[in-house]
Amino acid sequence: MKKLKILIIFLFCSQAYGLEFNGKFTQGGLIIGKTNPSDKIFLDEKPLKISPSGNFVFGISRERSKDLKIEIKSKSSSKILTKKITKRKFRIQRIDGLPKRKVTPNEEDMKRIRKEGRLIVKAKNINSNFDFFSNGFIRPLKGITTGVYGSQRILNGKKRRPHYGIDIASPKGTPIKSPNDGKVVLAERDLFFTGGTLMIDHGHGLISIYSHLENLKVERNQQIKKGQIIGTVGSTGRSTGPHLDFRLYWNNIAVDPDLVFN
Repeated sequence: MKKLKILIIFLFCSQAYGLEFNGKFTQGGLIIGKTNPSDKIFLDEKPLKISPSGNFVFGISRERSKDLKIEIKSKSSSKILTKKITKRKFRIQRIDGLPKRKVTPNEEDMKRIRKEGRLIVKAKNINSNFDFFSNGFIRPLKGITTGVYGSQRILNGKKRRPHYGIDIASPKGTPIKSPNDGKVVLAERDLFFTGGTLMIDHGHGLISIYSHLENLKVERNQQIKKGQIIGTVGSTGRSTGPHLDFRLYWNNIAVDPDLVFN
């Protein structure tokens, strides 16, 4: 009986390593995990950052279909886990009435877009040692979800890239809360596509983005707390009405915010 109990504990305790996963192994999923700080974890043979508290995080792309290979190494042994990825069906969303230049920019616009794009890419590539992501995320705004993650966008009849965030409609001027602790890494009031834009670093490559803001209430390099007001809803940039476009990226991989809240 004692041997059976030991076997059951071994099988159901996420290995003897004390490894924990929180999140869904699905396209667009974000996995927040915990392990022994002295362990090493590899995702598809690439090392994951582990905080002094043992926290780690990784995202799964919208296009991912093959299994994930996760290897955990302790001082004395190693173990390889294979996680199957659940496939999803994504919607098609048509949006008409956008200004022509916001769908098909001219050459002068493209120069501006490329310059602004470099700012955004630089912020997305930040990989700090913060582990704020382990505190859990709250929804930044109450309102109707008018655009979902992963949907194929048809803008003014033209096929464009999938939507990699969620759109939350709310009256102009509605306060937006930070969904978690973090540090502001970008604060721009007028970008071509996204208008008033904020980007917040939550640690280990996890960055949140807030677009189309009317007003920004925080500044670059400012450290903020979960629930703090960071801006207000607007309709700036490429937008047909007041809403927040909210996105989450892990190491440039866009994940589904609706799978992350709470």
